[in-house]
Amino acid sequence: MEKKRVLFIVNPASGPQNDAANEFAAQVSANIDSTVFDYEIKVTEYALHSTELSKKAVEENLDIVVAVGGDGTVNEVASSLIGSHTALGIIPAGSGNGLAHHLKIPFNVPEAIALINKSRILLMDTVNVNDVPFLSIAGIGFDALVADKFAGNSTRGLMSYINIVSSEYYSYKPLDYELTIDGNKDTYKALFISFANSDQFGYNTTIAPNARVDDGFMDVCIVSKIPLYSIPFVAPMVLVRQVHRTPFVDIIKAKEVVVHTEEELIVNIDGEPVTMKGPLRFNLIPHSLKVVIL
Repeated sequence: MEKKRVLFIVNPASGPQNDAANEFAAQVSANIDSTVFDYEIKVTEYALHSTELSKKAVEENLDIVVAVGGDGTVNEVASSLIGSHTALGIIPAGSGNGLAHHLKIPFNVPEAIALINKSRILLMDTVNVNDVPFLSIAGIGFDALVADKFAGNSTRGLMSYINIVSSEYYSYKPLDYELTIDGNKDTYKALFISFANSDQFGYNTTIAPNARVDDGFMDVCIVSKIPLYSIPFVAPMVLVRQVHRTPFVDIIKAKEVVVHTEEELIVNIDGEPVTMKGPLRFNLIPHSLKVVIL
């Protein structure tokens, strides 16, 4: 029987580096089922190189392309796989790792490779915003501001993220957003709005506890500014998947959303800030990506 072909795409900025890269290659060699798979490991060398590599993998009809990195790397790899025969695998090696947390992908490399060996596939939804795809979550407002500052920060990790939130939160003023949600137009005042395909930002911080990547809907999370005295009570709700029960979060399930604006906005797309000119059009594409799951 012909072997399946797997390509591991490693982002050295978030994935294994130097000696760790050699150790990663050794772990793949030791744990991949070589009776079933032929594999190759490629390290990205410049921005969007992972997208080029995954596009070529689709053209060559590879079975699985594994993104080794964070949410940004996963997004870049998957953007070429959407609508194709080739499945996405994930070995989380970034900071937030929102989609990996949602799919319960192990952070232990041998355990993550064991999922590749089993190759259990889920057909998941993806979402486009102005034809730019995302897998997990996109956001506008304060969320996008934080993502922009986090991307320019030399220090990554949860504490860096918290420090940015803390320094910017007090002075940030909520904005009015005019949205059409599945044909219904209304105006919402919000600190930020998240368009959630999965349930979380990353770091196991949940914004849309009932979101599922294969339910045919995105969860539009409209978040009001929380008074400073309420933050100690609300913040833990994010970690215990109850934030939607607070009075500061409204969630509307939708297939199509338009954000009516002519301005340029920063949009947080799977953790990466992208500047887009409005209006912003969000469209869910059901069951458009094969992904290897637990």
